[in-house]
Amino acid sequence: MTETSLALIADIHGNAWALDAVLADIDRRGVRQIINLGDCAYGSLDPAGTLERLMDRAIPTVSGNQDRIVHAPPPAVVGSADQDFITARLGPDQVAWLRDLPQTLVVGDLFCCHGTPALDTTCLLEDVTPQSVRLRGDADLAALLAGVTQPVIACGHSHQPRVVALADGRLVVNPGSVGVPAYTDDQPHPHAMEAGSPHARYAILREAGGGWSVKLVAVPYDWDVAADEARRNGRPDRAAWIATGRAG
Repeated sequence: MTETSLALIADIHGNAWALDAVLADIDRRGVRQIINLGDCAYGSLDPAGTLERLMDRAIPTVSGNQDRIVHAPPPAVVGSADQDFITARLGPDQVAWLRDLPQTLVVGDLFCCHGTPALDTTCLLEDVTPQSVRLRGDADLAALLAGVTQPVIACGHSHQPRVVALADGRLVVNPGSVGVPAYTDDQPHPHAMEAGSPHARYAILREAGGGWSVKLVAVPYDWDVAADEARRNGRPDRAAWIATGRAG
C-alpha cells in the first residue's frame, strides 16, 4: 500500500526560531514534502532569515495577506513601524519571491489557500462576529469552498489549529501558527485568537488506502528568545503572544 505524507506550515510571521524547530521536527519524522500556507515574514522578528530558509528549501508557498502588504502596502500601512521594519531587512530578491507567490495552490488531492479560496483576509473556518469567534457551519463552509473539488483543503490565517469534517466527506485543516500562537485584531470586528500555549504549530497529513489522517503537532522551542526579539523591536504585545500563546 502506497502512503502519501506531507507537512503543513502556516503563519510563521518572521519567527525563524520557531521555524527552525518545526523544520527539524518534520525532518526527524521523515516527512519530505512541506507546504506553506502564507504570512511568512511580516512581524518584528527575523523576516530575512525566515525567507532565506523557505527559499533555500524551495517550499511550495501560497501568499498570505501579510505577504501581499510587504510588496504592495495599502496607504494605511505605508510608513508604519512594522512596514518600515520589514522593508529595511528584506532584499529585492526576497520581496520578488513574495510578490510571485500564488493565491492558491493545488498539490495532488490537496487545495491550499491562506484565508478562503477567494480572500486572504477572511478566516475560512472561523466566523468573526461582533459577539464572538465561532466555528462556521457546514453550509457556510460549503459556500466558501464552492468550486473546490479536492478532498482536503488546507488554510491558515486564523492561527487556530483545527481539523473540520464537512458533510460531503472533505476535510479542512488549519495547522495553526508556526511563529505567533495568539494575536488580537480589530478586523472585521475586534477579536482575539489564542492557541493557549507558546509552542510552534504545524500539521502532518497522511493518506493511505483512500483515507486521510491528520496529526496536529505542537513543538517546543526557545520562545523567550523570539519574544525578546519582538520586545527589542518595539512590539511588547507580540512578545507576550509569542511567550504565552495567550492574547490577554
